[in-house]
Amino acid sequence: MAILLRAAMIASVAALAAGVWWDGRLPEPQRLVPDLRQEPVQRATRKAPFTTTVGGVEYKIAPQYDYELRGLVVSQHHADAWWDWVHAAFDDHLNVMDLCVVWGDNAASGVYRDVSFRNGQWTCEFSTPSQLVYQAFKQHQISNNHLLVDSPQLTRRIKRLRVGDQVLLKGYLAEYRHNSQGRAFFRGTSTTRTDTGNGACETLYVTEAQVLRSAPASGRRLFWTGALGVLISLAIWVALPHRGRG
Repeated sequence: MAILLRAAMIASVAALAAGVWWDGRLPEPQRLVPDLRQEPVQRATRKAPFTTTVGGVEYKIAPQYDYELRGLVVSQHHADAWWDWVHAAFDDHLNVMDLCVVWGDNAASGVYRDVSFRNGQWTCEFSTPSQLVYQAFKQHQISNNHLLVDSPQLTRRIKRLRVGDQVLLKGYLAEYRHNSQGRAFFRGTSTTRTDTGNGACETLYVTEAQVLRSAPASGRRLFWTGALGVLISLAIWVALPHRGRG
């Protein structure tokens, strides 16, 4: 029994580790929906400035353009992460998540699979050790998107998005501001895909979010199978009689 239990524990830990490693891996380009080949759609807007309140803070939002984005999520950041102090410091409860996405040739060619992506509190960075990959990667077909959401239902949907999801986002490229407790705050938005550096992120007030195709589930299944196996193995080990020494 002890040998079987030890083997089950080792297998469960291996599955747990494999799930952690595999979860978040990006799908192969053959699994991408054709919509991801499209460029983002940006049109003049008729939406007037408006106010909304989130977390007890009133925000003034000034839409600049109607906007639609279809892309593959390659990195993300939750604004309520325990280590994110910037959003809390600026009373920014409206920006619930940042999504870094690729589309167009970056998606169709599969070059994104040879690139590493990482989100900071307000940024998305990408890197590759290969000069050929770097030259093939089109920097105007990646964007970091500050998602502004004031609907609880839409917030829950967006917070469930994962790396590897293929998404459609609709809304307004917008500037927003507040004057909470006498502290003025303002953030603008990029209105072109060709800029880089500070100010190049799109600030998107989201009115619609859809998952066109979900991320591969194999990594998550492995993780939870391994975690369940570890718990069951520990429970059986605790329940077994143990011979004392003395």
